[in-house]
Amino acid sequence: MPHSNTMFDAIVIGTGPGGEGAAMQLAKAGQNIAVIERYEHVGGGCTHWGTIPSKALRHSISRLIEYNESILFNQEDASRQLTFADIMSHASGVIRKQTKLRGSFYNRNRVTLIHGEATFIGQNTLSIKREDGTQETISGKQFVLATGSRPYTPPDIDFTHPRIYNSDTILSMQHDPQSIIIYGAGVIGTEYASIFRGMGVKVDLLNTQSRLLSFLDDEISDSLSYHLWNNGVVIKHNESYASVEAKDDCVILTTHSGKKMRADCLLFANGRSGNTEMLNLPEVGLEPDSRGQVRVNERYQTAAKHVFAVGDVIGYPSLASAAYNQGRFAAESMLADTDEHKSLVQDIPTGIYTIPEISSVGKTEQELTRDKVPYEVGRAQFKHLARAQIANTLVGSLKILFHRETKEILGIHCFGERASEIIHIGQAIMQQPGEQNTIEYFVNTTFNYPTMAEAYRVAALNGLNRVF
Repeated sequence: MPHSNTMFDAIVIGTGPGGEGAAMQLAKAGQNIAVIERYEHVGGGCTHWGTIPSKALRHSISRLIEYNESILFNQEDASRQLTFADIMSHASGVIRKQTKLRGSFYNRNRVTLIHGEATFIGQNTLSIKREDGTQETISGKQFVLATGSRPYTPPDIDFTHPRIYNSDTILSMQHDPQSIIIYGAGVIGTEYASIFRGMGVKVDLLNTQSRLLSFLDDEISDSLSYHLWNNGVVIKHNESYASVEAKDDCVILTTHSGKKMRADCLLFANGRSGNTEMLNLPEVGLEPDSRGQVRVNERYQTAAKHVFAVGDVIGYPSLASAAYNQGRFAAESMLADTDEHKSLVQDIPTGIYTIPEISSVGKTEQELTRDKVPYEVGRAQFKHLARAQIANTLVGSLKILFHRETKEILGIHCFGERASEIIHIGQAIMQQPGEQNTIEYFVNTTFNYPTMAEAYRVAALNGLNRVF
């Protein structure tokens, strides 16, 4: 249906979490909104290629590991094996449900949804190219760029070869590899190293840095390294590829240090680029940086005053949860047009879905030491918690960092099953004003028993016992 004669109050490009957050907020304020989605289904990379499918994969693998390690189910050593395609069928079901749900939001809020690829052809005008090759032109007073990002794919690697994958195409893997090389040991690389190792695949993980996930607290990073190593993942640090040779039956990777590695396939997971090249941003006076990202101010407004941007396309923190709030805040800025603005909470939790899980909020020990903050540490090991013993999820611990004198909570770091759920209890207390944010809260409150949340009480008592 053509929309060429309509001047929309705002046009949102992209239907991932950032675009959805902006569109819903604007629509609920009574604005006439159009949303452009280049693919057949809404949801963006988060729903179709990133967060949802990879976490659904991880959940299935975790349950498989639990089954195979349980004395109850595995009495005759009849351990089960599942193919990648088997496990993806569960993920596909989750994607379908999420897509249907997200699509209903646009219908309910009377948002005009247009499928096609958007390109600026004027300050307030977009050309939309549909999949069948037809085009239409629409106009808007304001715009939100929520086009997300895609895996970085260097030109000297043949990503059309059936044995070479990036983090999008890995979800379409048809064969079941016995071995895999994962190049890049960031969040995506370490998560997939856990997933493939959990399936019994031999994993070589090449890290271009000197340690895994160096933004984490050192103890947490070391814990992840140990558990990947203990589960059989071979990690090589400070490595970069010199060449990648894809053959009919294998992939051979040669590093600059002279190492040669051979595996059934390669997953290249080293960096992402913003999806901006198709937008023709110079038309509105914007120039993306070398990573395809655009710069915004604290109101999520670009140098072009009527164009806002949110999510991966603006860089840090590149989290689905943050993108949704960025979209909402951008919409409020567009509606109010004042210098006042809302911003993300200062302490954004990170959730890393390795096996075991990692989640952190606030400062690390290294940051506090650097800043000469007198802090103390409280720890709880999961193996001592009744709930962890019942569930046989004994690996991991909770660490609370707090100020020695004021008892203010400065950072929380969790490693183990359900870490990304547990972290929010501590985050909620950290957000409280003044004296309400102290480690003593966890000693004085009552937790359900047995629960994993009880780790906070154990860690708080452990930490306060160190203060003299």
